[in-house]
Amino acid sequence: MTAPIPAAGTVPWRRRRGQLEVALVHRPKYDDWSWAKGKLDPGEPWPVAAVRETLEETSLPVGLGRPLPTAEYVVLDGDGAPATKTVHYWAAEATQPAGPLQNEIDEVRWLDVVAASDRLDYARDREQLRALVRADKAGTLTTWPLVLVRHARAVGRGSWQGEDTQRPLDQVGEGRAAAIASLLGAYGVRRLVSSPSVRCARTLAPYAAERGLPLRTKDGLSEEGYAADPTRAVRHLHRLVERGTPSALCSHGPVLPDLLACLLERVHPGEPDAAAVAANLQAAREDAMGKGEALVVHLVGQGEAARVVAVERHLP
Repeated sequence: MTAPIPAAGTVPWRRRRGQLEVALVHRPKYDDWSWAKGKLDPGEPWPVAAVRETLEETSLPVGLGRPLPTAEYVVLDGDGAPATKTVHYWAAEATQPAGPLQNEIDEVRWLDVVAASDRLDYARDREQLRALVRADKAGTLTTWPLVLVRHARAVGRGSWQGEDTQRPLDQVGEGRAAAIASLLGAYGVRRLVSSPSVRCARTLAPYAAERGLPLRTKDGLSEEGYAADPTRAVRHLHRLVERGTPSALCSHGPVLPDLLACLLERVHPGEPDAAAVAANLQAAREDAMGKGEALVVHLVGQGEAARVVAVERHLP
């Protein structure tokens, strides 16, 4: 069997007269009903592909919500050889109407979950639908993302003559900053907070410039500010949780474990996926996030009532 084929997609959802509906797509080439999905472009992150493919197939602009079960199945590649196709899915609330259809899709149909289950042609697609319905019943379908980012790779301390706070990203780091910009766009991030150190601010700068967003720098998120008073970094995190706005926070390796510990406290044991969510956060805390890593934390609610219901780690 040849190398796996990576693909990504979404289950777009909305509420109509109080009823949960999902969007299925029809492909005339195969005469089937399924979810919007497609193969990754070379070097494209999974979440970015999911948003792009959804827009291309349904004309629905979406931001990603919580992840849904991954599907794996055997297809024939371009040479007719069997290959495993791996599709990562996300829930995606549709907040804008669709435009005209393009690509290989000839119809997009909104259906309630019972009708959608009946209409889907593949049993594997019902796994994502069941997960979405479970989240809806648990009150954890409507989420907002908080993305913790460790700054991308910078010029080494040994080869830098100036102040450490002024160390810039190296070429690899600049490339990773561009990739992080596309990742943040997939989740609809609207608020950016960073350590004032150049290597952190530059990691979020491409996204700030692309979206015309202010980049707020906080001394408490710097290595120096954290060493002087570790509680300041945690307060900055708490303020973002109080707002409940899709946000990204960029800081340093020594600072992030305390922030992750705070998020661990917001994992409620009664949540269906609590053990896996806590394990992901704990692993990121103990192993140390890699340079240029983005950890997407999906929360429900805000302030004291906010709780973490899903976590994704996106490595360079």
